[in-house]
Parts: sequence; C-alpha cells; structure tokens
Amino acid sequence: MPDRKQNELTRRALSFRYAFAGWVYVLRSQPNAWIHAVATIAVVILVFWLGLSRIEWAILTLTIAFVWTAEFLNSALEAVIDLISPEYHPLAKIAKDVAAGAVLVSACAAVIVGLLILGPPLWERVIN
Repeated sequence: MPDRKQNELTRRALSFRYAFAGWVYVLRSQPNAWIHAVATIAVVILVFWLGLSRIEWAILTLTIAFVWTAEFLNSALEAVIDLISPEYHPLAKIAKDVAAGAVLVSACAAVIVGLLILGPPLWERVIN
C-alpha cells in the first residue's frame, strides 16, 4: 500500500506543478496578464488597508478569479488554435477575438465590482 499512496501524492504534486507552470506561461507570454497581476495586488492591498468584511473579500476574490480564469482560458484557446491552424484563417481569428472579448468582459465587470465595493470606503478614507 505505501507505493500506491506515494504514487497518488506524486500525481497530486505534479498536478500542482503543471498548474503553476501554466500560470508562469501566461505571465511570460501574455502582456495583459501583468495588468491583471498589478490590479490583483492593488486590490488585495486596498482590501487590507480598508479592512473590508469577509463577504466583500469573498466577492472580490471570486471576481479576481473570474478575470484570471478568463485570461487562462483565452491563452489556452490561442495555443490550441495556433497548433491546429498555424496559417492565418478567418475562423481562427474569430475564435481568438471572441476569447479576447471574454477577457475584456470579465475585466470590465471586475472594474465595476471593484468600484462598487472599494469605491465608497476608499472615498471615505481619502476625504476624512
């Protein structure tokens, strides 16, 4: 039995390693990912500074995850499209544009959520 348990732990460790490798790939290959990273760090700092509630933390965490997930899926889709259609194809362009549009929608929604949650307490802090 120890071998079976060890194999399971090794597979779990590898799955995390692959996931982090994907994140590193996105950060290295997608310039907009750095915008998401800076925004994420700024929001986390603001949440600590403003002392927001757990519910507000949860909403902002889900919003941040939504944007990162859209960026990851966009990057994965672009890689698959480049693999299956290395030459220019109008349908490949449409697929890439639509995936990029999904990232834009998630980022715009995140800005709105951020303004709704962070705006009032930040305004209060700055004014007083």
